[in-house]
Amino acid sequence: MSGITDFDALRRAMAENSEQPEGPARNARAEELLAEAEKLGIPLAVVEALGHQLKVYNYSSEKDKMFVPFARLLRMWDERPEDFDEYEVHSLHWVFKWMSSGMLDQPHVPLASIEKWLGEMEHRYRLAGHSERAVRSAEFSVAAHVGDVTRAQRAYTAWLAADRDDMADCHACELHGQGWWQAEQGRDAEALLLWRPVLEGEFTCAHEPHTVLASSLVPLLRLGRTDEARANHLRGFRLVRSMESMRGAYADHVEFCALTGNEARGLELLAERPAYFTDTGHPRSRLEFLSVVTLLMERLDEVGLGDREVPGPAGRTWTARELAAHARAEALALAARFDERNGTAYVSERARARMAQRPLVDRLPLGVRAAVRPVVAPAAPVAPVAVDAAEPDLPALLAEARRLSDTLQPNAVEAWAAVSRAAEGAELDARDRAEIVDHEAMDRGPEGAELFERAAELYAEAGDPGESLAARTRAAYVRALTGRVDEALAAVAEPYDQILALYADDATEVRQTASVLMGRARILMRRVQEANEAAEDGGQVNGVTDEAGGAADAPSGETVLADAEAAVRELLALVGGYAGGDVRIASREAEGRAMLAELALQRGDFEEAVELFGRASAGFVTVGLPWFAVEYEARLAGLAHHLGDMAETERALRAALEHGGAHLEAVGRAQLHLQLAEVLGGRGLAVEASEHALEAAHWADEAGEGRTLGAWARHQLGGFLLRQGRWAEAAEVLESALPDLSAETHGDGAVVQTQWWLGDCLSELGEHREAAERRLQAAETARHWPEQHDHATLAHLAAESLGAAGLPAEADRAYARAGELWRSLGNVHGLVRSLRARAWLALRADDGADEARELMAAAVRECESVLGDGVDDEEARERLVAELGHTHRQFGDLLARSAAEDADDDSIRAALEGALAEVGEAVAVFASLGDDALHSRTGAELAAGWLEADLSRPARAAARARAVLAAYDGADEADETAQERRSEAEQMLQVVEEQGAE
Repeated sequence: MSGITDFDALRRAMAENSEQPEGPARNARAEELLAEAEKLGIPLAVVEALGHQLKVYNYSSEKDKMFVPFARLLRMWDERPEDFDEYEVHSLHWVFKWMSSGMLDQPHVPLASIEKWLGEMEHRYRLAGHSERAVRSAEFSVAAHVGDVTRAQRAYTAWLAADRDDMADCHACELHGQGWWQAEQGRDAEALLLWRPVLEGEFTCAHEPHTVLASSLVPLLRLGRTDEARANHLRGFRLVRSMESMRGAYADHVEFCALTGNEARGLELLAERPAYFTDTGHPRSRLEFLSVVTLLMERLDEVGLGDREVPGPAGRTWTARELAAHARAEALALAARFDERNGTAYVSERARARMAQRPLVDRLPLGVRAAVRPVVAPAAPVAPVAVDAAEPDLPALLAEARRLSDTLQPNAVEAWAAVSRAAEGAELDARDRAEIVDHEAMDRGPEGAELFERAAELYAEAGDPGESLAARTRAAYVRALTGRVDEALAAVAEPYDQILALYADDATEVRQTASVLMGRARILMRRVQEANEAAEDGGQVNGVTDEAGGAADAPSGETVLADAEAAVRELLALVGGYAGGDVRIASREAEGRAMLAELALQRGDFEEAVELFGRASAGFVTVGLPWFAVEYEARLAGLAHHLGDMAETERALRAALEHGGAHLEAVGRAQLHLQLAEVLGGRGLAVEASEHALEAAHWADEAGEGRTLGAWARHQLGGFLLRQGRWAEAAEVLESALPDLSAETHGDGAVVQTQWWLGDCLSELGEHREAAERRLQAAETARHWPEQHDHATLAHLAAESLGAAGLPAEADRAYARAGELWRSLGNVHGLVRSLRARAWLALRADDGADEARELMAAAVRECESVLGDGVDDEEARERLVAELGHTHRQFGDLLARSAAEDADDDSIRAALEGALAEVGEAVAVFASLGDDALHSRTGAELAAGWLEADLSRPARAAARARAVLAAYDGADEADETAQERRSEAEQMLQVVEEQGAE
């Protein structure tokens, strides 16, 4: 460490250390700086170094180190108060509050000592003339900690009643404490009302809204305001993630995960902060952390994951069950130490209550990447039940299975499986056995053909030839599903002929006949599909190909379509207009309409397909089978989108989600939500679009598609959140999406867009270095694209971020790169703006004034050159003239600021004259654009007026001010810019009148 040779160097070193991340390294540097301060022989230097040490200890995990430097400061104050300047006197009294809370957080400090300290604080504040507000706040903290509710409420009331002075905590911190008390007393809504100004950014400080966001999570969940809770988690965790001193707030976020079905994310949070398990400098926050670790681990054990390896204290591996026991023991031991000190059981009671919480939400999707939720293990019965717990008898199971299959319920196959299990060893008639085998075949899918044949034999044995033929048809259709379409058509020919004969003789019913006709139609539709697939693969367009690759003796494409349509229409002729109560028959008509829609698509008749899919969907809904409508509503949405009918697209997607309900598979639900999000986003409805993108991400994760479909959903969600200005939430979501997005799966455009959006978010959040990194990464990919506009834009944005991050050399290089790209694209606006930005960067550098002036002059020349060549489009010409005006205006500002404060009068005057000339040019350029550039012209006019005043030309300045007032004579009162210009002009007149009087 280089030695500190003077007080200014010490102050610079302390300022630099204050900017370092919280933690032991910063604390150690503060200790070194105190040693250096003692060598200077300046009492105030020691005072300031002790104050710096106190501050870094307070904002770290080593809060227990605060007491020694404070005791020394207090002794110095008592012995030689003249060694303290005004700021250090204020600071000394300010940190009394830190000492009070610091003692409370250390169980080894006796309660009597804390009470004595409160009295000392009150005495010293009174002597210094301070309000008792901070004292009563400290008293409230003590009473609330030990569980003395009566005293706490009394102190709380006195705290709020006392006058605010410069010793009171900032508004944000006070509101946090007040809201915390309301929440502790079960008044969650009141707490959130108190916290609103902090949550909305009206009041902030070093630790706010960090702690308010964390404290609000459980109250919001208890009130059912889950969307706000999710948003506050994403915003708040981003703030506390890197702050070592925020273990208590960090614990609130882990607790939130445990209470919302986000156990996997909770584990990720624990893995990020292993030191939180063992840091002992702040026992109170360690107790809070270990309590929620216990909550999370016991939750994992409860859902059957007690043996899962989890993050824990370093030095060994931990299972969830082991860590739960360890954390509970450690937390309760700490709580017992506090209770022993306090003489109550309050701290232990609160710790146990926190550990015992039950989930408040089964699963709250967060939008960020997450592991699939653990499957909850079935709970073992607590004790044998006294009532008869036997399963229903076989006749009851049969009756229920028949009811479900007759009404086409989604769980009918499972009901028949239960019948099959119950029927083992039982005597059943042929009809019962036929139905069991029939439904087992349905459950087998493509492997069920032989079972369908067996079912057909059993139906025949039971005396139901129609159902036997229907089962044989189902066997044929299964063969078609496995690619054996010709074989299937041959197999269905005989059942088809026989069922028609039976139906004509009234020897079978409509249901069985419709079943055979539907099976045959489905097989013919499979032949249509195969013909299309062959065409797409380069095979015979109008048929199939034989094994040698040549055209087989196959029907033409027209014949394939005609055969399928004839079969469907034959079915519809049988069941069309059916008004009975058999939903199976009614559903055949709906499915037939859908088949005709598919055939209309083959003919290229999209409008007819839309109409038919709509009728099919409506048919299923009408007969009480909405879940069958989902597929057709989804098809309808795709068609409507293709036809540009976005209203119908949106309606169909909403209907599909509504009709599918709980029966939708996770991946299907994810796809529908994502499609609807994109449609709504296209309409500018970012709020609702983000809700559906969130659902899409959640269901994609549930389906195991988190790295593919889920990543795309998170990409979209981040964009919708960004549109709403929800920068922190969007950043969390986009950062979560990036690791899974790939050019191969999602396209490099999606990767670049995500990095671009993330850079925008980070820029808004003030994380400029990180924003620059993301923008440069995106620019590097875009560099390889044929069209270079995105590359240029990203390079320009990266330069802005680098400049804001305090990296002028890197920013200049990025602006230069962007400028070259803008020039190659013929974009003079981008080129001029990059030159202007480089000029301002150069001005900030030592001896950079000349380069700055040259760069700004180059920007003027670029505008003038293009205008001199002539611009045919009038709108483009006016935009370029305005760009020239803004460049002259900025040139004037730059020249005015380029005059060094220590320069001689002639140099300063020359700089101001040059500035006035440029601003005058800006006035003239803007004037040429007429009323469209009125505000720009008057702004330049006022700038020129102030320069005239600086050059001691009050009359000219006054004339410019009056010109502005005249320009806005009769201006609309609602025009804020006009009113601001008038106010500034009047102020200028007043100043120059005083200047003239002097």
